[in-house]
Amino acid sequence: MSKEKWKPGNMLYPVPAVMVTCQKPGEKANIITLAWAGTICSDPAMLSISVRPERYSHSIIEETGEFVVNLVTTELTRACDWCGVRSGRDYDKFKEMKLCEYKSDYMGVPAIEESPVNIYCKVKKQEKLGSHDMFIAEVVGVTVDNKYMDDKGRFDLRAADLIAYSHGEYFSLGKKIGQFGYSVRKTDNKSNNSKTRKNSNSKNNRRFHKKK
Repeated sequence: MSKEKWKPGNMLYPVPAVMVTCQKPGEKANIITLAWAGTICSDPAMLSISVRPERYSHSIIEETGEFVVNLVTTELTRACDWCGVRSGRDYDKFKEMKLCEYKSDYMGVPAIEESPVNIYCKVKKQEKLGSHDMFIAEVVGVTVDNKYMDDKGRFDLRAADLIAYSHGEYFSLGKKIGQFGYSVRKTDNKSNNSKTRKNSNSKNNRRFHKKK
């Protein structure tokens, strides 16, 4: 196998494309589209987003220390892209994309009502990295769309039809090919061994009856 050598670059794809909402008190809420976002800690629940300092939303998040990460569905993809190429300095993005603000008890910053999952965050630390500043935040609450709750009271995230971003392109998620830990699950081996024993016993029984 041969491989080419490339200069250092961001090739960690695919990643989630998310719409982050932020707002200064008394001003209009804004939406910024980001791909540099991810989970960084489970307990306490924490995530990070990376924003260029020249972006309109940067100063808002820096000043207020609050933002909401809104997951994106295939239906929201156009709005997600538009909010990433237009500035909040020039547009009211909620109004332009006909999106509704969702008010919660967690903070004054609104979420996007049309998003299936809204993650409310408070900034704990800001790191100046270079082209981007990273905002490290603690998750203080989550709201989810009731229409994705199944009859057993579980949230069906697959039904939300989320998207991923890869090297400048948006993709819907493909079919399920496994789940965490399935490669070492003992029940699979037991099930297969059980089936093997049953088939073997069945063949032996048929042989026994033929001999009689």
